[in-house]
Amino acid sequence: MSRVAIVTDSNSGITQSQAKDLGIAVIPMPFMFGDSDVTYYEDINLTREEFFQRLAEGQTVHTSQPTPVEILKVWDRLLESYDEIVHIPMSSGLSGSCQSAMMLASDYDGRVQVVNNQRISVTQKRSALDAQELAGKGWNAAAIKEKLEEVKFDSTIYIMLDTLTYLKRGGRITPAAAAIGTLLRIKPVLQIKGERLDAFSKARTLQQGKNTMINTIRNDMETLFGGAGNCWLYSVHAQCPEAFAPWEKEVREAFPDADIESDALSLSISCHIGPDALAIACSRKLDELK
Repeated sequence: MSRVAIVTDSNSGITQSQAKDLGIAVIPMPFMFGDSDVTYYEDINLTREEFFQRLAEGQTVHTSQPTPVEILKVWDRLLESYDEIVHIPMSSGLSGSCQSAMMLASDYDGRVQVVNNQRISVTQKRSALDAQELAGKGWNAAAIKEKLEEVKFDSTIYIMLDTLTYLKRGGRITPAAAAIGTLLRIKPVLQIKGERLDAFSKARTLQQGKNTMINTIRNDMETLFGGAGNCWLYSVHAQCPEAFAPWEKEVREAFPDADIESDALSLSISCHIGPDALAIACSRKLDELK
């Protein structure tokens, strides 16, 4: 049986500590702030608390890709102990990391399989965990890649923003639109499905936004994935523990029969939306792992 190592990046939200416990290699994503040429690496020399503190101070944040050297170093180390690697980067529609990894993998004679399964944050994390379970069942790297790409669109994330400030700062909406939205106290709900981060709806109140997310994810679970029993469900937040506690409770009460995990949005999403966002996500369970 081929020994298969699983590699992902910190866009999955898997911390370095969790990675060690899970036996999954996690490549930290680089960030730069303002005009500084100092590179920070998520969960290495940049904590979540420091990241959000810098955002609160008004610093602009820039994301980048891991360098080829950093990726190859991880792969070469793992291939000393494993026969093959499944590498799961963030969605190709949101970053060039996937395409870069595919180019690098072409020199490894099929021993490194790069998965383009269009996910990020908790759904990307789920892909890494699924890959690990499949490897444990004896699947080789090519078969795992094929399966994960087959189900790449079988997940959704909905995020309710607390502020439009960070979308404006990142140039995703105009200052005028942000000002009007703030004046009207609009709480936009965004959707991540596949390779796109899109506006989904606008809520006038916190509770309206929560209801929108719960009702929409319920519809997704029923119409796309065959019901709550076939899904992993996530209640998620961006650095807002006080607001998250009642949200987590609402999600559990709304879906008493679902397998629910609580988690934090990865920093690669949070840099665009800011703190205090609440989110919900689901990912269809693989038939092979039920």
